[in-house]
Amino acid sequence: MNRTDRNSDWRKELRAAMTPKERTSIPRVVMPELDAAYRIHTDREVNEGLSLQQAVLEATRCLDCPDPGCIKGCPVHNDIPGFIKNIERRQYSEAVRVLNRTTVLPAVCGRVCPQEVQCEASCIYNKMGRRPVAIGHLERFAADFEREITGYVPAERRCAPDETANTAPVPFLPIRVAVVGSGPSGLAFAGDMRMRGYGVTVFEALSRFGGVLQYGIPEFCLPNEIVDHEIEKLRRMGVEFRKDVFIGRTYTYDELLAMGFKGIYVATGAGKPRFMGIPGENLPGVMTANEYLIRLNCLGPGIFGVNGVSLDGKRVAVIGGGNTAIDAVRYAVRQGADRAMLVYRRGLDEMPARQEEIRHAREEGVEFLTLSNPVEYLENEKGWLRAMRLQKMTLGEPDESGRRSPVPVPGEIEEIEVDLVVVSVGYMPNPPMLADGVELNRKGEIVVDETSMKSSASAIYAGGDIVRGPATVILAMGDGRRAAASMAAAFENAMSRIEL
Repeated sequence: MNRTDRNSDWRKELRAAMTPKERTSIPRVVMPELDAAYRIHTDREVNEGLSLQQAVLEATRCLDCPDPGCIKGCPVHNDIPGFIKNIERRQYSEAVRVLNRTTVLPAVCGRVCPQEVQCEASCIYNKMGRRPVAIGHLERFAADFEREITGYVPAERRCAPDETANTAPVPFLPIRVAVVGSGPSGLAFAGDMRMRGYGVTVFEALSRFGGVLQYGIPEFCLPNEIVDHEIEKLRRMGVEFRKDVFIGRTYTYDELLAMGFKGIYVATGAGKPRFMGIPGENLPGVMTANEYLIRLNCLGPGIFGVNGVSLDGKRVAVIGGGNTAIDAVRYAVRQGADRAMLVYRRGLDEMPARQEEIRHAREEGVEFLTLSNPVEYLENEKGWLRAMRLQKMTLGEPDESGRRSPVPVPGEIEEIEVDLVVVSVGYMPNPPMLADGVELNRKGEIVVDETSMKSSASAIYAGGDIVRGPATVILAMGDGRRAAASMAAAFENAMSRIEL
């Protein structure tokens, strides 16, 4: 489903134009980047994107495999060889059309998805001991071409996902569905349901659409204009967006059903911060990464002046080793921190953040205090944070995740002066008030059937971080697409039984 025809004449001619040996001899493209000395003084996006020539050359590396592992490694099952081979033959708009059949956020995924552990990890090049095709870079190129060169908004995305691009748009069906939350999972669900012809309304509790894409990822990684453009594509497809509406309070779930919505998809994410439970965590000068990033992304550094904390010339420590932690500490560098430290209880090799993000942080002067774990925050005479006490760690036996567990080294505790600590050690689901009958697990996540994404309550489906806990953008989108397919199948099955 959704695959282009590998045996079409143009694909055969393209494969015959070069031997596999010639293709595999081409080195992987290097993404142009802003110089580190310059970029630490600006919020401009670090990665600058591929040129036309770079994109075509990188696309030429793709072997157009008969059973492509890259598609299997992609949570939304993009037709990766299909769009890449269109780039190789310089049919960029067609490459965009191929992508748009399966993803509503190609420009986002091309920037922030961990391709190295998903599609690129399944590329045949890995078995040859060579670097995989730069799938993420090429996805970004195609999406940026759409936005910057053509301004193209895909009318054919109003078709059902398994139809060709030339099929006439499907009209609105007399069935409306509601989406609670406008993050990546909700947007993916909304796009797929609209493609199938359903009326879709997205309700967002905050004043901007995009969820974590707007509030949790800095401009230098994902510019907000990129997110706005992707949402505008959905709006022009016919998806309705309503902000400042807190479902469960502004409207209850029963009221949504009474308003005529026949199905509800809950995609409220995981925004409740997790704390470590150590002394001094409630001191002024200690905050969560969620609070820190939202302030900077939406209000700028001036808000810290309101609270008596300016980052200029200060010592900032971020606790954690994920992508959010890396984003936070790199933001501190850009806001003038005199010392920006990343404190992580395991080693650099165990750090879950993307390798590119780690490299960028090191180039920008971030200090990595690995095998260290905070055990206490100390206050000054005014009651403000002045220092942190770090316990030195060593790696023991692997835990349930397969990573070696950090073990304290007895007596090895170091005190480091610090002005601001940002805690980024995970998040928990923070759902709005839910409908009766929605089952939650002990973590507060909505329990769903993993195949259909349907909850225990009638008409309510759920996906993304509210179901699986904090995860990647692309996994959340995969949940949205799976839920849309399941809900649409349920509607169609019900309609097939109607007799006139």
